[in-house]
Amino acid sequence: MIATGFAVTTLLLSVALGKSARRNKIKDSPYECGMLPIGESQPRFSVKFYLVAMLFVIFDIEVVFMYPWALTFRDFLARDQAAMVFWSMSGFVGILLVAYLYALKKGALSWES
Repeated sequence: MIATGFAVTTLLLSVALGKSARRNKIKDSPYECGMLPIGESQPRFSVKFYLVAMLFVIFDIEVVFMYPWALTFRDFLARDQAAMVFWSMSGFVGILLVAYLYALKKGALSWES
C-alpha cells in the first residue's frame, strides 16, 4: 500500500511540477544518430537467418545441460554409477548428433540457397 501511494504521488507530482515541452515537427521526428529517417525502419532478413539462429539456441541450450553433468561425473565415479551416467549422456549426445545431421541434410545451415 505504501509503495502504491509513493508511485501515485511521484507521478502526480511530476505532472504538476514538470515543464511541458513545446512540440514541433523536428522534435517529434525519430532520432537516427544524425541521419535522416528515410526508408524502411527495419531491414528484411532471410528466413535462413532465423533458422540458423533457432538452431544455435537449441544446440547451445543442450550444451548448457552437459556442463552440470561434466561437473558431477567425478562424483558418480566414486559411487560406481559411472557406467549408467556415461551411457545416458551418450544417448543424449547421440540424439543431438542425429538432429545435427538431419539439419545438415535438409540444408538448414546452407547460406547459398
